[in-house]
Amino acid sequence: MKNLSRFWMINLGSILILVGVILLVTVSMPSVRDIPYQIHRITRPYAFNYMAWEFQTVSSLPDVLLNADAETKPEVKLSNEIGTVLKDNGISTFPPVLIEIEKPPSLLVISPRDRIAYADRFLLRQYLDVKEMERIEAKVDNLGVSSLVIELGGFGAVCPPIVSDNLSLTNTLNIAVEEWFHQYLALRPLGFRYFLDSIGLQQDPELIVLNETFAGMVSREIGAEVLKRYYKGEEDKAPVNNSQGFNFYDEMNETRRIVDHYLSQGMIVEAEYYMEKRRMYFIDHGYYIRKLNQAYFAFHGIYGDSPASVSPIYHDLQELRAGSPTLNYFISEVENMTSYAELLKALEEHPRAS
Repeated sequence: MKNLSRFWMINLGSILILVGVILLVTVSMPSVRDIPYQIHRITRPYAFNYMAWEFQTVSSLPDVLLNADAETKPEVKLSNEIGTVLKDNGISTFPPVLIEIEKPPSLLVISPRDRIAYADRFLLRQYLDVKEMERIEAKVDNLGVSSLVIELGGFGAVCPPIVSDNLSLTNTLNIAVEEWFHQYLALRPLGFRYFLDSIGLQQDPELIVLNETFAGMVSREIGAEVLKRYYKGEEDKAPVNNSQGFNFYDEMNETRRIVDHYLSQGMIVEAEYYMEKRRMYFIDHGYYIRKLNQAYFAFHGIYGDSPASVSPIYHDLQELRAGSPTLNYFISEVENMTSYAELLKALEEHPRAS
């Protein structure tokens, strides 16, 4: 009965997401003369097909959820474990927790060349190879912008959300929670404002960072509890870093700040030359980066805890979390915010953690 109820709720979620996709297409339809229109033309052969994916996935859900051995399937088992931990923390599990483990779509990120900005994004199909990515990027870059195709670890704008099948246990748990939590937030003011930004009805870069950083913090906290409760002894081994004295976070954050300085002086070519030099420097120290450009920083910069970010939002959220008695209390405060200004106001009113 529980799985049957979940099946119908997933169907409802799929319908709502398809409505959102139709709004996304109709509201943000660009003019023929716009660069977005030209990018649409370039990416059309590679576009992710929402409707086909939803139809295929939802039509197969009865086989997944209603079989006698449904509880043993990895997607269902993990979803149930996450749902239990959420409930134990007093957090609503509506929409129902269910994930799909497979290769997520890719994302083409666009930034201006003269500054770092998350200007636009285009969803691309699964299983693009590097040659296809570079072909798309070359055509888009010729329009005078900076572009990068990102291989996503998860994708929450479909129902059920997709989690990559090529992740460590810790990352699988965290991303599963995060993509579900984005759907949870979409029913609340913070996430709904993010949706409005996605369809071009509102432009608020700080809100994007707030949403993504908040979701990441909650997912890591819930993910850590799921790991401790159900997977004790199966924790990921700490990665071996053979580059002694090299701190990736500090080096990348310094790179971002220097690039910002170059761009603020109108030194675009110098900034791009510097980024390529730094990309090779990271590779020499064991950190492979396929392409380091303005679009790279635009995408990774929306996560406030990333070294590619220069936003104070992560530290502000950490301060608010430290002063919150429970995770559920923290969520209830942030989920109703509609701007970064409201976070700053909450901090002023919130008792400081001792």
